[in-house]
This record gives sequence, structure tokens and C-alpha cells, in this order.
Amino acid sequence: MNGFNLIRIAFKALQRNKLRAFLTMLGVIIGVASVIAMVAIGQGSKKSIQDQLSSMGSNMITIRPNSNVTAGARLDATSVQTLKIEDVKALQKQAQYIKDISPAVSARGQAINGSLNWPTSMQGVSPPYLDIRQWSLKDGIAFSDADVNSAAKVCLLGQTVVINLFVNGENPVGKIIRFNKIPFTVIGVLNAKGENAFGQDQDDIILVPYTTVQKRVLASVYFQNIYVSATDASTTTLATAEITNILRASHRLRPSDEDDFAVRTQEELINTFSSTSQLLTVLLTAIAGISLVIGGIGIMNIMYVSVTERTREIGLRMSIGARGVDILLQFLLEAILISITGGLIGVGLGIGASKLVTAFLHWPTLVSESSIILSFFVCAFTGVFFGYYPAQKASRLDPIEALRYE
Repeated sequence: MNGFNLIRIAFKALQRNKLRAFLTMLGVIIGVASVIAMVAIGQGSKKSIQDQLSSMGSNMITIRPNSNVTAGARLDATSVQTLKIEDVKALQKQAQYIKDISPAVSARGQAINGSLNWPTSMQGVSPPYLDIRQWSLKDGIAFSDADVNSAAKVCLLGQTVVINLFVNGENPVGKIIRFNKIPFTVIGVLNAKGENAFGQDQDDIILVPYTTVQKRVLASVYFQNIYVSATDASTTTLATAEITNILRASHRLRPSDEDDFAVRTQEELINTFSSTSQLLTVLLTAIAGISLVIGGIGIMNIMYVSVTERTREIGLRMSIGARGVDILLQFLLEAILISITGGLIGVGLGIGASKLVTAFLHWPTLVSESSIILSFFVCAFTGVFFGYYPAQKASRLDPIEALRYE
């Protein structure tokens, strides 16, 4: 019996029990749709995190004070003060793999414009900060090194601050706002950045010269961060090692002493978040894959029923010359058709579910070709694996006993 006839017979057999065939497919449909949707959510979140971190500067390096062991107790990192202007000067003078550098200090407070006020964060930085963060201006100009040296009371506003302090849509440039009773002249407006990988609004910020924050707001000589950009992405590792050596020498740390600072690259953050996202994707996909197993068991069950119902038909086919392998292939094809058809419907539902998740829940999703191809392979394997044993049982029936079956 040729392959075309086997497929035709398998189709006719399924058409005789359309509802039963559909209910058998349901497990596969749900399983495939769930797998594709879960993988799409996982891949989407992973890509979103990578894009957000990359938008901060792919070759950006962040230096923070680090908790150190003092009298047997480890201090909180936020209470440690180890980074000073001497560290910035040492890096500027000695580092070969650093392109730009900017110290950073921040403070929380109320920004006020007339009768309007908005709680926000003020970040004190130097002019290269915008290049390090790949942040451009929508309007106005950036502050200069001269503004840093004079601790000028000038600022750049993020879009969230502009929206909440200038509700009538007027241009903020040239206007004076107050931050904790200190007046600042707005000289520029930043382009929107959106939320970062931690869910924080990057546009809810006011940028000013770091000396202004140190002298007029915090009364401190220490930095909370130092932002650095490597000469290019390929030298990030070299720059990290170089920064570590320079700062250890600047802080006069002995070889046995722990670093009192932490150096982090964007690549490390991307790898950390990506591995977490990948783990969650695998777990969700594994849970969704249980539906495929249940669907496969349903296929095996219904094929057993089909073999029992069609015992006389099998005996008749064998009596007129059908071989055992023909019967095996016939029932195996039926199981594969159920699985593949269910898989096709499941793929459509999975893609549709991913789009609905993005549309209504605003979660990033990414349907990859690999997940669709993998789903087809899994469906085919499910049909073969769970359909083989019932098909083999059918092929081993004794024709005479089969003909006598009532």
C-alpha cells in the first residue's frame, strides 16, 4: 500500500469521529500554545532587559563604594564613603582604556515651580555623563566644566519632571525652579529614556553639576558613584582591571585587603538579568510542556479505543492482503495527523496569545522561529511516541481472531 493511500485512509478515519479527534487534539493545542506563549514572554523580557541596559551605554562601567569588614561587622554599602575627587583624577591621569569619566552624587527632594511641586531625584554629574549614558538633549544646552568649577546653580530636566512642573506645555528653558529651597536655572531638557531594567523611571530626574550638589545640597566631598565609559566595548574587561588596580593604589589597600569599591559593567548586568530570565523561561516552558505530555497520553488512549473499535476492519484488511507494517503505518499516521494538526492550531493560538499579552498587559514578547520549529518537532515526536504502541498492537492482531471480534 502506497503512502498516499495510507494518508487518505487515515484522514477518512479521523473524519468519521470529528469531535473525538478534536477533543484528542485539545491537549496538544493547549500544550503547544502554552509553550510558544511562555517562550515568547521569556524571550521578550530578556530582549527588553538587554535593550534597556544597552541603552545606558554598552561600554559603561559603574564604580560604587563597597561594604568592607570593620571590627567583624559588614557595613551597608549605602553608608560607606570611599570615592573622592582624588580617585577621579587618578583614573583620568593613569587609565589608558577609559574614554569618559563622570562622578555622581544624588539627593531626593521637592522640585518646585510656582504653585506646582514634584518629588524627584537630583543627580550631580559632570558634562561627560551625557555621553557615557548616551543621553541627548531635546532642547537647550548642557552645563560645562566652567559650571562644575563654579558650582553653578543650573540644571537639566528629565521629561517626567517637565510634565509635572510645566503642566501648560511651556518651554522650561530659561525658567527658574527650586529644589529644597535652592533656586536653579533650567538650561536644557533631556530626551525621554523611559523605564530602566529595574522598573525605575529614568526621566524622573534633574541633572546638575556634581559640585553644586556636594556643596549646596549634601555638604559632602564623597561620591556615590563614578561612571566610566571604556574606549570601546571590546576593551571593557581591560578597563575594569585597570580601574581596580588604580583605585586599590589610590586607596592604599594592601594585597590582603578587600576592595572598598565595586566595579560593575553593563555586560555583567545583562548576563545576570538574562540568566534569571532564562531560568524563569525554562521553568514556565517546562510547566506548559506538561500539557503536551497529557495531550500525548490522550492520543495513546484514543488510539487504543480506535484499535478496539476497528478490530474487524483490521482483520478484513489483513485477510485481503494488508501487511502488518501497513496496519502499523495507518494507525501511526492517524496519531501523527492528530498531533500535527493540533500543533498547527496551537502555534496559531500561541502567537495570538503572545500578541494579546503585549496588547493588554503591555509585557514585551518575542515569538522566535526556533520555538515554532521546536513545537513541530515535539508534536511529531508526540504522535510517533504515543501512537506507536497502539499501532503496533493493531499490526499484531491475528486476522482470524479479528474477523470473529464482535
